[in-house]
Amino acid sequence: MTPAPPAFTVRTSSRYDRLAKALQRRHQEFFNHHRSALRILATDPYNRSRVHHIKKLEDMREDEGQYRLALGRWRFRYDILGTVVLLGYCGLRREDTY
Repeated sequence: MTPAPPAFTVRTSSRYDRLAKALQRRHQEFFNHHRSALRILATDPYNRSRVHHIKKLEDMREDEGQYRLALGRWRFRYDILGTVVLLGYCGLRREDTY
C-alpha cells in the first residue's frame, strides 16, 4: 500500500530562501530541520493531530506568518492559503528568551 500524497503544497518566499541560505552556511544541522518542517507542514499545518509544536500567532496579518512551528531551537513561520503553505521566515530562537 502506498502512502497518501501530502494534502498541502509547501512553498517558500524569497525572504525565507535568503534566511535559509545564510543559516545553512552557519549551521550544518539546519538542512535536517528544514526537511522535517517541510514534511510536517505538507501533512498537518493546522496541527490537528496535536503532536507538533505549532502555534497560531495572534494579531498577525496573513503575509506576516500567522503560524509558528518550533523544532527545538528552530522557528519556522508560515501562512496557509487554501492548500498552499507559504514559508516566510526561519531562524533560531534567541538565547535570552528564557
